Amino acid sequence: MFSKYISFNSFNISKKKIVNIKELHYLIKKNSNLLSSFKKNYKYSFFKDDLKKLKKFKHINIIGIGGSILGVKTIFSFLKTKQKRSYEFIDNLNNISFKKKKKKKLNIIISKSGNTLETIVNANLFIHKEDKNLIISEKKNNYLNKLAAKLKSDIYEHKNYIGGRFSVLSEVGMLPAELMGFNIKKFKQFNNLINNRVFLNNLIDNVNETIKLVKLGKKNSIILNYDEKSDDLFKWYQQLIAESLGKNGKGILPIISTMPKDNHSLMQHYLDGPKNNFFTFFYVNENLKNSVNNKYLDKDFSFLKGKNLNTILFYQKKATENVFKKKGIPFRSFSITQRNEKTLGELFTFFVLETILLAKALKVNPFDQPSVELIKTETKRIIK
Repeated sequence: MFSKYISFNSFNISKKKIVNIKELHYLIKKNSNLLSSFKKNYKYSFFKDDLKKLKKFKHINIIGIGGSILGVKTIFSFLKTKQKRSYEFIDNLNNISFKKKKKKKLNIIISKSGNTLETIVNANLFIHKEDKNLIISEKKNNYLNKLAAKLKSDIYEHKNYIGGRFSVLSEVGMLPAELMGFNIKKFKQFNNLINNRVFLNNLIDNVNETIKLVKLGKKNSIILNYDEKSDDLFKWYQQLIAESLGKNGKGILPIISTMPKDNHSLMQHYLDGPKNNFFTFFYVNENLKNSVNNKYLDKDFSFLKGKNLNTILFYQKKATENVFKKKGIPFRSFSITQRNEKTLGELFTFFVLETILLAKALKVNPFDQPSVELIKTETKRIIK
């Protein structure tokens, strides 16, 4: 247990300390600007009063890609509540309908550089001058800022010292979260957690054990996700880990597995295939009211009587963990007891600090993505 609503069990395989709490504090101080949006005193480039006029829109498009949109998608899906307005997340180049809506809509276009090709394409497909258009980008001479001037759009600054995949608790995630009706102050758990000895010990032990597994040749991090509303959380995590650590022939490959569905496809490979994986079990304990209809059960399946979906999911997870233990397969486990802003803020903080510590241990720079830039340059060359 590292907080009120999150129970966590690490791999428990290594006593060797590759990183320690002193080193974590050094890295936090060194990267204080990048981590500033995780802190309670972070100053946004927007004011809540600025957003009141935006709440009249019944349909909101959020246009971005990668770190510019994965965080806010996570917030929306993990905390899914009844919304007064509809949201559409436009985060890829797909052949989808561009039928113009009769009512005015709000478009939120997000790109740190302001020059992201996919975001520019989608902005030109989706936005109309008569809509309300809002742009979040760096303060520099880029495409989106020029577009904002042409459309007379509102512009909010994406701080240049906060990388896209680390921006979820900045304007990038918090402006849309405010419109969705969430309490954005409650996401800010960094200050509490770095003074929480249990959290710090769990974080440090987890990183040391992960590095031990990597040195043993286990470089695939497979997330066994038992919570459908957390799919986007792990897409966010996937980018965070893969893009931050995959450099100089090093890295960890995060793979998302949907459970229990993947018991019937990938699990055989996980249990009996190459031993180059380590696993994360992720489960949310909430009241799923749908219960099995007892009337249609025969004696062979009478054990299902009165069981609801959440109970069945929990027992399937527990059974899988037991089999992993028997086979000596390394895994860690998260169990969430309440779905709220505080819990999600703690998860964001844990995964970001974990990534920075892993990068330090692997001796890679977690804040750039040089090889991806090669594809961007080559794409522009070919299209031209």
